[in-house]
Amino acid sequence: MSEHAGDQSALSESADPETVRELADIPAVEVISRAAVMLMSSAAEKLGLADEDPDSSPRRDLDEARRVITALAGLVTASVEYLGPHAGPIREGLQSLQRAFRESSAHPDAPGAGPGEKYTGPVY
Repeated sequence: MSEHAGDQSALSESADPETVRELADIPAVEVISRAAVMLMSSAAEKLGLADEDPDSSPRRDLDEARRVITALAGLVTASVEYLGPHAGPIREGLQSLQRAFRESSAHPDAPGAGPGEKYTGPVY
């Protein structure tokens, strides 16, 4: 048995069987979409967007936000053909985060050099 299979069976044993599905039963588009939403949420938190005043947010960390947005851009770019009707809203969310990052930066990156823009192209 592989190490990951053991982890999965431990997860299945400790979780409520009615609320947890085996990963094999979840369609790829749902897994990708969930991962994208998680990355979007993380980026928004790291940009301070969950706080009333993002500029003074104690959670604001632009270095971390850059990493998460870049990972999101890579995921979206690599999987856009599989996302179907989910592709548009996910891409729009990514672009909104890229713009928010640019607006949050004291010294904004040149167009095309912002987080994830090597995958998506420049975002203005």
